Amino acid sequence: MAGTGLRERKKRQMYQNVSDIAIGLFLAKGFDAVSVAEIAAAAGISKPTLFRYFPAKEDLVLHRFADHEDEAARVVRAAAGAGTEAGTEALSPVDALRRHFLDGLRREDPVTGLNGAPGVLAFHRLLYGTPSLVARAYEYQQRSEAVLAVALGDTLAARLAAGQIVAVQRILAQENWRRIAAGESVAAVREDAFAAAEEAFGQLAAGLPWLATTPESM
Repeated sequence: MAGTGLRERKKRQMYQNVSDIAIGLFLAKGFDAVSVAEIAAAAGISKPTLFRYFPAKEDLVLHRFADHEDEAARVVRAAAGAGTEAGTEALSPVDALRRHFLDGLRREDPVTGLNGAPGVLAFHRLLYGTPSLVARAYEYQQRSEAVLAVALGDTLAARLAAGQIVAVQRILAQENWRRIAAGESVAAVREDAFAAAEEAFGQLAAGLPWLATTPESM
């Protein structure tokens, strides 16, 4: 078991190291100007080995989103199990997702767009300024919708709801990033970011009443 855990940690570290090297090259030269062979050489691995870790060049950038792919689904599943133990609060799926997003804003989590660190801004410029990365990011969003739909019940209604929820999170994050990238400070954007999130999740609750009810009251 210990060996398995060590191998998994080494594998995750390899993913992170190669991704960081690639992103550094992309930021310095541009995504299209850097070849996979150049990245492999910089990382000290062969090109076939690199492709075993990252099937597409775009995945070298989007690896940073991999841990977030099933995040909304995890939040919903956790909310479904809450309230059954003493000291835990039962939350509807929409309330749980709302709280999670607001917590992300408070932490200035880069995934919410409310982060002014130069490296974060540069990463988002690379992402949104490269058409092939935008297209690949859409595939990640589709997978996020799919796992969220399963967590919501795996029905047509669940799939429609998952699409709306993922879109809300994406649009909120992009608006925060857009304003900060245009020169506004995080402090100047923060209040509007919280207000927009409250409004957006309020609209989700109104439009998806079956997801705005706690399991206890259903």
